[in-house]
Order: sequence, then C-alpha cells, then structure tokens
Amino acid sequence: MARPWRVAIVGGGITGLAAAVRLRDRAPTGTEITVYEQSGRLGGKLRTGELAGGPVEFGAESFLMRDPAGGESAAVTLIRRLGLAGSIVHPTVGQAALVVDGGLRPVPGGTLVGVPGDLDKVAAVAQPAAAADRDGGAPLLPPDADVSVGALVRDRLGDEVVDRLVDPMLGGVYAGRADDLSLVTTMPALARAARVEHTLVGAVRAAQAATPRAPGAPVFGTLAGGLSTLVEAAARESGATIRRDAAVRELHPTPTGWRLTVGPTRDPEFVEVDAVLLAVPARSAARLLAGPAPEVATAVGGLDYASVALVTMALPEPELPELSGFLVPATEGLLIKASTFFTTKWGHLRRPDGLALVRASVGRYGDETSLQLTDDDLVATVHRELSKVLGTPLPTPVARHVQRWGGALPQYTPGHLGRVAAARTALRAAHPTLALAGAGYDGVGIPVCVRSGETAAEEIITALGGSAA
Repeated sequence: MARPWRVAIVGGGITGLAAAVRLRDRAPTGTEITVYEQSGRLGGKLRTGELAGGPVEFGAESFLMRDPAGGESAAVTLIRRLGLAGSIVHPTVGQAALVVDGGLRPVPGGTLVGVPGDLDKVAAVAQPAAAADRDGGAPLLPPDADVSVGALVRDRLGDEVVDRLVDPMLGGVYAGRADDLSLVTTMPALARAARVEHTLVGAVRAAQAATPRAPGAPVFGTLAGGLSTLVEAAARESGATIRRDAAVRELHPTPTGWRLTVGPTRDPEFVEVDAVLLAVPARSAARLLAGPAPEVATAVGGLDYASVALVTMALPEPELPELSGFLVPATEGLLIKASTFFTTKWGHLRRPDGLALVRASVGRYGDETSLQLTDDDLVATVHRELSKVLGTPLPTPVARHVQRWGGALPQYTPGHLGRVAAARTALRAAHPTLALAGAGYDGVGIPVCVRSGETAAEEIITALGGSAA
C-alpha cells in the first residue's frame, strides 16, 4: 500500500488555510497536511476581537464579492465551500468621503480607484488637466510594459487628480504612494485597457465596461460572525494538523522531498515531508529559500512592506455623518490616512447601547515615524484629528484598541508581476514540490490571497503526480 502524501504549509494566514482546504478537496485521500504557524494565532491579518462588549475587526474588515472577470470572488467561493454563505452581510452605507482642504467631500462616482472616467464628476474634488489626455495615435501602455500609477495619471490628468483622488485611494488599500506603486499589479483592469486605449479616460471607461456589475449588486461583504469565523472554519474543514507557536527556521531538500527544521535552535525538531507550500511574507520566504534556491530568495526578498496601526474607539453617541468613512490625502498633513465608521457602515454592528465604533488607519510607506508614538498618544492624536475633520468635538472614548501590523502591506513597484513570474518559473524548474503563495506575490485582499493559496496547492498536487505514489 502506497504511503500517503505529506505536505507542509508554512504560514497559518488565510492563504495557507485556503491552500489546506484545496489540498484536502483535491489531493488523494489520506494526504497528511500540516500547517505551521509561528505565532499562537491563526488567520494572519484576519482577526476579530472585542471592544466595549461587542465584536470588531482588528485587521481586514471585508472582501470583494466579485472577481475581475465578473464571477464571484475566490473568497465567496471558499465561504460557500465552508458552509458560511448564510453569514455574508453587506454594507448598509456605501458612500465614503475624501478630506479636501480640511473638510469632507463625497468620493465622486465614475472613478476606478480614483482615476476618473468622467472628468465632470470629479471637478468638486480635483481639477483634471484635461488637455493633456489627448489621443496620441497609440495605446497608453506598450505590450508587457509597466509604470507607476502616479506617473501615468500625472502625465495624463495632472497632479490634483493624483494627490486628491488616486493617492488616498491607493493609500487606503496599500499604505503606499501612487508614484511608487505598479499599475499592472494594483490596477490590472486599467493596465489591460491601457494597452489598447489611447486616452486615460477611455481606458477607465473600457476597464469599467469589461467588468460589468449588476445594478445594485454589492461590491463588498463580510461575515456577521466576524472574519475569524472564516479562519476557524477553514482550519476545521481542511482536516490539517495545526501547529501553533511552531516556527520553521530552515528548509533543506532531500532525495524524496524536504526536511524542515522547526522550533528553537537549542531544541530543534526535524520533519520530513514530500512537498512544502510557503504562505508567509516574502522576506520570511526568502530566508527559508536562501539555502535551496538562493537566486529566488534574492528576487522575492527585495519586496518592501509598509507598517500600519489601526486605532479603534468606542464612542458614546457621537454625531457622525451618514458615511462609511473617509480617506485622507497625504497633502492634508494628517496622521490618519483613512477612517471607517464601523457601526454606520455595517448594520449588523449597530448597538442598542448607542456606542459607535470608529477605526482609523495610521502609517504610510516611507513615513512610519508616526508609528513610534505610544498607544496613548496615537489614540489622542486620532481622536483630535477625527474631531477636526468632522468639525465637532467627539466624546471621550469609553474603550479603545490599538492594533499594530508591522510589515503588513507589500509595496509593488513597477515590474513586480514579471519579477514574481520569473522567480516562480525558476523555483518550479529547480524544486517543483516547493511553492510560493500570498499577498507578497499576487496582490492584497482576501480573494487574492485565497486564490493564491489554492493555485499553489494545485501546483503541489501536479508536482506530486496527481495521485499517491
């Protein structure tokens, strides 16, 4: 009787857990799956906590409902697979605002991550340099080329559109800057359209038309029980052995697979497996790859990350506008880069005691000095800036929580996807039973991470032969 496959997944975030579920569903019966998580908690940036007696997300708060092709996102498909579809809820307030000249203005419609498809609609926020977006007789972007989002938009529509619209949008997602972030990685639909269209406005319209959405269809969703229920269900349904507080320190190829060195230096544990899936940040993966694949380690280790802090406050009956939250351009000079009014945005979080849950995100790439503030100082600064933006003194919070995410958000510079593709090709050629997955390579957001983990799991299955040897 053939020995069952043994697969190690390094990293217990949603990427690694989605990979474990896919392996359980597609790999031969009896496959032994072990997830190694160096911390004591699964889920990575998915973390549901409690504040003032009620649930709140201390990490990611939602997921996209649809994928770029128009079908349901990988996150929704996984949620259905795990039997949680009945728990999906949607925002009850969808309108967000931008801070412009110290006040709030609604985010204009007709934009794609802030890039306008209708210049008239954004005039109240930014004045586009419309004359620059002329048809030059050729596509905006040559085949296989990549540029920063900021470079393209500044060239075609001017500084105000970047500084007041695009940069705060990208900053809210990536804690990065439009002038540094890859168009192909962060806005793939626009990049595809730019290889055909001759104007930026035309490219935005083409990208929007290529990803149709039914009128009134929700864009975002979350789980009524909190996103940690997704983590728990994935861990349970995968049937994997979960090893918490188990740091994988070294990775060595063997004639039949891999040997993992797990645990402290003074008392290491050695584990033999047939295949390894690395679902950890790129820098952590690079350390493990340094021995078996040094060139790949160098390629993936060059990715930089931004650190952020999320400050959540429970406020007694504040007068909040009917908005889901707001985004802050860096030019406004505030510590806050984005804020979410949880109990306004999400109806299932509204509380009979009248408390409002408000969260602010702090920290931009290259300007992390603000994160050196103590928790008390961060809370005081956020409270003061929220009061200033809203134009009214907010009440003293009855409870607050500061969640620091060090090295949380990858910064994708132009050419990122090409570099990742080359690194993966080299890795498959040298070590087909070793796969990479996660936000460091494929993009941020729960659906992207789920799809990345599932794709890596399929690669492992293919490499091992599709059935037990």
